[in-house]
Amino acid sequence: MLFIIFSVAVFILCFITFKNIVFRGKWEYVIFFTVIFFPFYITIISTVYSTTKSILILSIFQYIKEIVMLVAFIGFFVYQKNLSNYPLRLNGLDYSFILFYLLVICFLILPIGEATVYSKLLYFKNVALMGLFYFFGRNSHFGDRELKKLLHVILLIAGLALTLNIIEFSIDTHFQQFTGYAVFNDEINNISPKGNHGLTWTFETPTYAKRFASFFSDPLELAISSIMMFATALIMYLTTKRGKATPYLFMIGATAATLVLSYSRSSIAALLVMLVYIAFLFKLYKIVFAIIGLGFTVLVYILFFSSDEFRYFLIDTITLQDSSSLGHLVEWLAAIESMISNPMGIGLATSGNIGAVDEELRVGGENQFLVFGVQIGWIGMILYILMLLGSIVYCYKAFGHLKNTGEARIAFIATTVKFAAIFPLFTSNAEKFLFVSLITWWMVGYTVNAIHRQKLKEIISHG
Repeated sequence: MLFIIFSVAVFILCFITFKNIVFRGKWEYVIFFTVIFFPFYITIISTVYSTTKSILILSIFQYIKEIVMLVAFIGFFVYQKNLSNYPLRLNGLDYSFILFYLLVICFLILPIGEATVYSKLLYFKNVALMGLFYFFGRNSHFGDRELKKLLHVILLIAGLALTLNIIEFSIDTHFQQFTGYAVFNDEINNISPKGNHGLTWTFETPTYAKRFASFFSDPLELAISSIMMFATALIMYLTTKRGKATPYLFMIGATAATLVLSYSRSSIAALLVMLVYIAFLFKLYKIVFAIIGLGFTVLVYILFFSSDEFRYFLIDTITLQDSSSLGHLVEWLAAIESMISNPMGIGLATSGNIGAVDEELRVGGENQFLVFGVQIGWIGMILYILMLLGSIVYCYKAFGHLKNTGEARIAFIATTVKFAAIFPLFTSNAEKFLFVSLITWWMVGYTVNAIHRQKLKEIISHG
């Protein structure tokens, strides 16, 4: 039944996407495809494989996303009215992207590292997606209704995720038990079932309690996605007339609930940091003190009134003595040692937790900054940090300058989520979570484009 539902849904989504890109010239609709398809991606392909056991059918569903992106990329050039007059208005953020990808291309072309050419190409494809969606955003232009529709789709995903989470929690069973997730991982990704629930260790806490992922690939992806969906719900609530804002208030609670059920400590910490950042963004300094006071109150409660088990668990987490935190520490030390020994990098596809990385060659992998540092050296890691910090600062400033409400909402989500994601980036190969990664990089690019268009209008109006 799931196979039929997903097959029909993917066919309809692809039909609508290609119709808009090919026949209407709206190549920007690749972002709608991304928002709808990527949250369900692992669930779709694991269901397809476990049902059909066909590599051919699996490949069709796997490569649909690449085909859509390629068609959108080609569509950009085909539907440019006068490509020779395309304006090149580059800023510091653009240059950091260009330098980063020039370095990555050098590591792809040059014989650096022990990974196979195929593995390097596969890894390069995954890294290139960040730049591709930044490029898509830099050239996208939606009307107010389309931007609002996009944000509503994100909130729809949040509502569906919570609904499935509630069902999982009520029957005390992971949804992945019904989708063939373990079979797909074992037979296609060569990842044997682990943990007490027959999935992977990610689906349980150090105390063996279940962590739920809804239809996302794992609880960590749901957690970081919940942060983006929370920011979306919050800005919609804050920028909507009070008579119509109540549904967004409900969605704020829904996204917070999915975050709790995913039980990701780094993402929960990221949410608190994001709330403080938002308070600074709106210059609500009383809220900053209130959050700090709340945090202090919670800490006192935990130290003096909570159960011994939870208190020791928190202490072990802070001191990096529990198994999960200790695992992060081991991975970080291995990566740092490699970077000290090889400051120029050891080559693509040698670090991280994505399929292109051979386990025998893998060094580190649970810190996005160090993942790039191991592979493309200190220079590559610094360029990535510049891309990230540049995005946060640019969108922060743009939020206060953009006059269009829809565009300001995009800038708000981009700056807050990129800032909050710094925490998960320290504890995971977080750019592999494509739903959040690609959408937020698109939003960063869209914000840059929106600022340029607004400045151009101001120049024309004063000319």
